[in-house]
Amino acid sequence: MELQQNMDIKTGLNTFQAEALLKEFGPNIILEKHTPPLLRFLKFFWGPIPWMIEVAFILSGILKRWEDFIIIGVLLLLNASVGFWEEFKADNAISALKKKLALTARVLRDGAWTDIAAGQLVPGDIVLIRLGNIIPADINLLEGDYLSVDQSTITGESLPVDKQVGDTIYSGSIARLGEMLGIVTATGMNTYFGRTAKLVETARTISHFQKAVLKIGKFLIFLTLCLVIIIMTVAHLRHEAFLHSLLFALILTIAAIPVALPAVLSVTMAVGALRLAKMKAIVSRLVSIEEMAGMDILCSDKTGTLTQNKLTMGEPIPIDCHDKTELITAAALASNQTSPDIIDEAILNNLPSKISLANYQIARFMPFDPKHKRTEAEVNLADKTFTVSKGAPQVISDIVDQIEIRKKVDEQVIQLAQKGYRALGVAKKDNEKWHYLGLIPLFDPPREDSAETISVAEKMGLEIKMLTGDHLAIAKEISHNLGLGENIVSASQLFKEEDLDSKEKEQIAEKIEQVDGFAEIFPVHKFNIVQALQSRNHIVGMTGDGVNDAPALREADVGIAVGGATDAARAAADLVLTEKGLSVITTAIEEARKIFERMTSYATFRIAETIRVLLFISLCILVFNFYPVTAVMIVLLAILNDFPIMMIAYDNAKVAPRPVRWRMSRILITSSALGITGVIESFLLYFILREFTALSREVIQTIIFLKLLIAGHLTLYITRNTGAIWQKPWPNWKLIVATETTQVLGTLAAVYGLFVAPVGWTYALLVWGYAIIWFFIESGIKILLYKVLRLEPPTY
Repeated sequence: MELQQNMDIKTGLNTFQAEALLKEFGPNIILEKHTPPLLRFLKFFWGPIPWMIEVAFILSGILKRWEDFIIIGVLLLLNASVGFWEEFKADNAISALKKKLALTARVLRDGAWTDIAAGQLVPGDIVLIRLGNIIPADINLLEGDYLSVDQSTITGESLPVDKQVGDTIYSGSIARLGEMLGIVTATGMNTYFGRTAKLVETARTISHFQKAVLKIGKFLIFLTLCLVIIIMTVAHLRHEAFLHSLLFALILTIAAIPVALPAVLSVTMAVGALRLAKMKAIVSRLVSIEEMAGMDILCSDKTGTLTQNKLTMGEPIPIDCHDKTELITAAALASNQTSPDIIDEAILNNLPSKISLANYQIARFMPFDPKHKRTEAEVNLADKTFTVSKGAPQVISDIVDQIEIRKKVDEQVIQLAQKGYRALGVAKKDNEKWHYLGLIPLFDPPREDSAETISVAEKMGLEIKMLTGDHLAIAKEISHNLGLGENIVSASQLFKEEDLDSKEKEQIAEKIEQVDGFAEIFPVHKFNIVQALQSRNHIVGMTGDGVNDAPALREADVGIAVGGATDAARAAADLVLTEKGLSVITTAIEEARKIFERMTSYATFRIAETIRVLLFISLCILVFNFYPVTAVMIVLLAILNDFPIMMIAYDNAKVAPRPVRWRMSRILITSSALGITGVIESFLLYFILREFTALSREVIQTIIFLKLLIAGHLTLYITRNTGAIWQKPWPNWKLIVATETTQVLGTLAAVYGLFVAPVGWTYALLVWGYAIIWFFIESGIKILLYKVLRLEPPTY
């Protein structure tokens, strides 16, 4: 490489060169784009629904409707605050990534070794990497015999990787063994680590919940604007007072526009988030709850998620020994008992309890080194002395030096590799002769609950795809053991070309959709896999625990940081599991699907009520030149509606057997049918009162108000499920109490004339009877819609 050719490895860069390169490439840090908090907050006042609410807010101030002015202002601030807080939480991902960088680096400058801040490194610097160092930048290795690097948080590989001259090591990984010199090839945002941060920064997804709210809002706003324009035009042609007409149009607009729609749905999800928190799952982005309900593919990181990220010993394979106990004991004696590495720990943890190493005296111990690639210990036991060694199988074969044994070992090593195991050879020397005792397989075992969780998830309609940085053989073996299937492909082969046209991207996305998992994966691959599946109309979940998972966690519809995850993963995730294991995910999905049902219930109710009230009042004004309710009555309706609406968050709901999606056609058809039925029943009541009674205008208005209140609240019971009103799940007692309390309060106000003209108990009870009759009629219409029009429940 050019940098290497122009460098003197004995002197390194001089101060002048380093300063020039620092100006050219910038500091070796992860850059963060900061938007002033005020601007971030103000952007939540921009959009179709906020615009309409803001117009009503301004008009109420101009007309000095101070009660409406305050209520609308509070709702505006509440909606903006919720959105701002969610975004603030999510944007901590970059900061968490930054904390993972090395703080200092040993660098050769002006011919002398010195420690400098890692942020001052530049391409071309010669650095020394030693055991325990966090790699400060992307580095090409130049000198040294051996380096073992743990890059699990970067690539996802579960075991340390041996590096040699010419190899590249990545910023953020950790040196576990050895010592080598290298030249810095990339710093800051140009490293693999930096590109990971860029992916996190660019990952911005609009949830299906936000899209649904926008569609509902646009529909109601369009309907409201059309009717208000017609009312104002007719009022002008009738020469009515402009201020009076404008005031009524304003109140009608406030009642019709879903001012509280985002807030109510957010409260519903917030209550669900509290339930999930009790299950040891913390929600960092509320809308992810709705996404979880519709999630149909879960991309699961293998290392630390499906597996324990803990090197474990497999079943020993004896070759020339009495039994497995002798083999394991020899391997344990050849381990560093005072300062064991991860391989030593795996062996020592599996030593049979009947064997006590205290009975053995280690006369001499040779630790692992890159030259010999094995350990060796001279052991005294009573009056007997022998030597044991463990290391790479081929190295142990060299010291044993038996052709038949070597052939047998090679065959076993190949078989173990095909199953995803790394083999460790063990030998023993007594009477000056080495014996190849056998092989110790090593692997990263699955979590205890992984297989069961996968089985339950698949029954819920969730497809699991495994993602790992390990080799293909290891990935296939783990996938097979977990019951995920064996159609595993190498991500490096799948994404070997960077510039692809749309047709090629579509073909890759189709292949990604069909496979069971991916091996040899890098962060950008995870990111691309998530995007490819989303392009195929899937709602994608992603589990992970490392820095390498952060971009995909952020890009996924539902990012899930598992127990023990890094700060970067937790900050990028939507759902953070506080305990190890995946079993809580299926429970969280069940809760999310209940929450989705509640939100669907509210959306259907809100649209139906808007149509019922707005269309009825507008047609009465246009056709009969009669205002069926007063402005005060509209405000009372809005206030009395708020109490039972909030209790929807606590309502009982069924758990859909499959992933669910927003089906706007289903919601709009159902709510429109219920709304229009409500208009018909209101017109019928108005016709009866007008033609067959001699009641005053004010009393008729009160009766209509009471009917709209009672029938509207009863609609909550209709929209909360897809079947008959008496079918399970029955309404929660909180919803029943809130609904019936507000109905009673509204009835008392109508009977005794609080803010309205009194009607007495006779007419109030007749209105109750009338509303209940139509309640059963509307319930029948809803059931008929599902059967005749085949409006299936919102399953995916």
